Amino acid sequence: MTASALHRRTDSELPFYQPQGNEVELFEYAYGSQLPVLIKGPTGCGKTRFISYMAERLGRPVYTVACHDDLTAADLVGRHLIGDGATYWQDGPLTRAVREGAICYLDEVVEARKDTTVVLHPLSDDRRILPIERTGELLQAPPEFMLVVSYNPGYQHLLKGMKPSTRQRFVALRFDYPDAKTEQAILIGETGIEPHLAARLVNLAHSLRALQDHDLEEGASTRLLVYAATLIKQGCDPLAACRAALAEPLSDDIETVQALMEVAEASFGG
Repeated sequence: MTASALHRRTDSELPFYQPQGNEVELFEYAYGSQLPVLIKGPTGCGKTRFISYMAERLGRPVYTVACHDDLTAADLVGRHLIGDGATYWQDGPLTRAVREGAICYLDEVVEARKDTTVVLHPLSDDRRILPIERTGELLQAPPEFMLVVSYNPGYQHLLKGMKPSTRQRFVALRFDYPDAKTEQAILIGETGIEPHLAARLVNLAHSLRALQDHDLEEGASTRLLVYAATLIKQGCDPLAACRAALAEPLSDDIETVQALMEVAEASFGG
């Protein structure tokens, strides 16, 4: 059975996702061709939601790994454990995904230790294999298996960047914060907030993002907007929601938070 022959769920069966462009079609083409995918984009722009949506759309399970400084190849592949006086092998999430023909999603992959790259390379070329040295197995990935990785290019530096030789093993999709109309549709679709309030939140986000190169390390994400919209929908005062879901998460500096709230007051005070 080929990947393209798998059952795809109808739109009515899927969780909400608002496409920004042709990312859905490109992902399906890559999946059907057994190609790995790299997703680049800022924090909170919808990368993880997109993968969850595509996994549901394709009818495949997904193993999501939040990568970090201490993540090793063994954490992905598996290790021997001791229990009840015996030693047994336990698969890691990458191995389980290969065995089950699932999607393995490595979020912020550049944060993981460098030895993980050695494991990913044979899975991200035409071999599509996973050698497990400790058990002597050589797993051949089935057509349904897909490797997806993501990272935030804005946080890259010399010690945390992805090597060109690794990037060129993937089909790459670039994500960014949606345009105003799309972002409003996301807030309404996610939370059911009134359109005029969604518009105000999106306008506020655009104002805050303009400060990114000056006072903020990163602009207000779509994820934070959804949080603010959720609070407002539940009856929270809009300014209180903006402080809790936007200003405070964006900065620990009291003066900066106050400056952000002044921008919020200009959006919601009238």
